[in-house]
Amino acid sequence: MSKEITIYDIANQLKLSPATVSRALNDHPAINEKTKLLVNARATELGYRSNKFASNLRKQKTNTIGVIVPRLNSYIMSTVIAGMEKVANEEGFNLIISQSLESQKKEIANAKTMFSSRVDGLLVSVAFDTDSFEHFLPFMKKKIPLIFFDRIFENSDCPDIVIDNAKAGYEATKHLIEQGRRNIVHITGNLKRNVYSDRLKGYQQALTEQGIPLNQDNVWVTALNLEAGREIAHRIKALANKPDALFIASDLCAVSCIATLKDLKIDIPKDISVVGFNNDPVAQVISPKLTTIHYPAKEMGEMAVKSLINHLKGNMNLDTTTTITLRSELIIRESSLFSRD
Repeated sequence: MSKEITIYDIANQLKLSPATVSRALNDHPAINEKTKLLVNARATELGYRSNKFASNLRKQKTNTIGVIVPRLNSYIMSTVIAGMEKVANEEGFNLIISQSLESQKKEIANAKTMFSSRVDGLLVSVAFDTDSFEHFLPFMKKKIPLIFFDRIFENSDCPDIVIDNAKAGYEATKHLIEQGRRNIVHITGNLKRNVYSDRLKGYQQALTEQGIPLNQDNVWVTALNLEAGREIAHRIKALANKPDALFIASDLCAVSCIATLKDLKIDIPKDISVVGFNNDPVAQVISPKLTTIHYPAKEMGEMAVKSLINHLKGNMNLDTTTTITLRSELIIRESSLFSRD
């Protein structure tokens, strides 16, 4: 490998002091414009690279925020990250993004990498199977700010950013009941995760308020992916007493389920009304278009980074009780609208 060029090499060639070269490269007001242009031109010619890592070590700051998400190939998480990057870029921060692939083991490895990379703060949405907080304790001990978003740890002593999943689940289920549906199946994910357990609570509340008996057989825990959607449809086809409505906690799974039900000659929404969750673009591609809950993903990403940077700058105090709740909205489309005429 060729020798790394230093400010001393530039100083020797230009017959300037290393201090002058350093100040010129950092646009210091004490250095005149002619010297700045001369130094920067020679630095470019020689292939000089500033040692940001060493500089950051001295300042005890990297201007880098770590982000751990369950997976990158989802509409919600990619939109969250777009919001994060927008704010980070405006504020002069960089993001290090990693995915746990829904695995606690991978999440632990990601957390160690973020800690070793000396990130100024960490934003996390936890994996499907994560049941331990231990891998985040080093951040707490070092007082590195840690914010959970979307999928959070209950009672973690960390601030979090969420939507009111229980309210959203209630509104989705109530809408189905208002369509005259009574045998409503809720398709959900791992109930260890707050997003799914809270949506289930909303579903149960709406049934109870309308005097519909709670039936545990009507709560189906799945992977909420495309394959799960197909499996759900075939399971419904085989039932003697079919549900008249589905509340599915993922648009992707709901769209896959609708497509398969249609192939199986089950009419949507005449035979079964369907409500999804997230307002993924696929919700408007399927026919009939999918009723869903709008999830403010971009706003969540923006809020997460804004909150963290404001805390780092001393403009905001993120204490252990801070919970920021963003607004979701029921979007009614054709998949749930049942006419009794």
